Amino acid sequence: MSRSTPSTTEPFRPVSADPARSRRPLRWAAGAALLACVGPALAGAGAGLLNAVATLRGHQSASDVAYGPLPRQRFDVYVPGNALAQADRKAGSPLVIFFYGGSWNSGSRRDYRFAGAALAAQGFTVMVVDYRLYPEVRYPDFLKDCAQAVGYGLEHARELGADPRRVFLYGHSAGAYNVAMLALDPRWLRAAGHSPNELAGWVGLAGPYNFLPIGDPDVKLVFDWPATSPDTQPINHVDDLAHPLPAFIGAALHDKLVHPEQNSIALADRMKARGTAVTFRTYEHVNHALLIGSLSWPLTAFAPVLDDTAAFIRDAAPVATASPVAAASR
Repeated sequence: MSRSTPSTTEPFRPVSADPARSRRPLRWAAGAALLACVGPALAGAGAGLLNAVATLRGHQSASDVAYGPLPRQRFDVYVPGNALAQADRKAGSPLVIFFYGGSWNSGSRRDYRFAGAALAAQGFTVMVVDYRLYPEVRYPDFLKDCAQAVGYGLEHARELGADPRRVFLYGHSAGAYNVAMLALDPRWLRAAGHSPNELAGWVGLAGPYNFLPIGDPDVKLVFDWPATSPDTQPINHVDDLAHPLPAFIGAALHDKLVHPEQNSIALADRMKARGTAVTFRTYEHVNHALLIGSLSWPLTAFAPVLDDTAAFIRDAAPVATASPVAAASR
């Protein structure tokens, strides 16, 4: 919800085991130095180091694709390339539609090239989406933009190289709120001519799902506090769908910006009580912003967010089968 500054969820485990215990202090010292550089970048002008690394990975495909007529109704595409699984070569990869955070008043898809490239390297096609922000719009217009972008993804997945039966929403902070509202409350996708039932699942990292009363002065303006309806809260839509979507909910254990107990933990508990398939993880050695920053090398060692969410997408996605069009052409 707040502007990004790294954070993680769930106890730290390195990407690969390091038998040389004596090297660990050096690794943590190096990590601290990286955080000193990358943390401010994530919080401010935008993850320059991570995006520079992402550019070298070469996963970006089309850019500045319009899903609507307005300047901020645009997205960039990242493709798996050689990371595409053999089973997906005929059916298409899962499509991940990514929404960033920033208190609904800041952010740009160009700040999150690292997220698009990291997820594409896992074998997914990725849309990193811009949407209108305050003061241009208030709630619920940014949700309408997000729903319009998801509708575009569902309708054009094959053109992007993806499988429209395996579309996942993925968001961090305010972006996780947007994702949760689209996945839980059918009004938004219905208005775009679609339904949450067309999705395969969703991922929410450090999302504000249950934040009334509103204390943040910036967020008060976005949601017209104190005239804010409880209907704005994702936690109040857990029972809206007959067949709720599988969800991955992740949180930085010591997040000081979007408190896990009030938001991620409360939503996960409510969804589990309803019988929804929920994968819940907390990460100990990251903060609110590093939770999303840890998708990209060299910060992946601080939290296995990339591995965990990619595993969730693979496990939740229907088994890849060749599309009727592909089958007919063989």
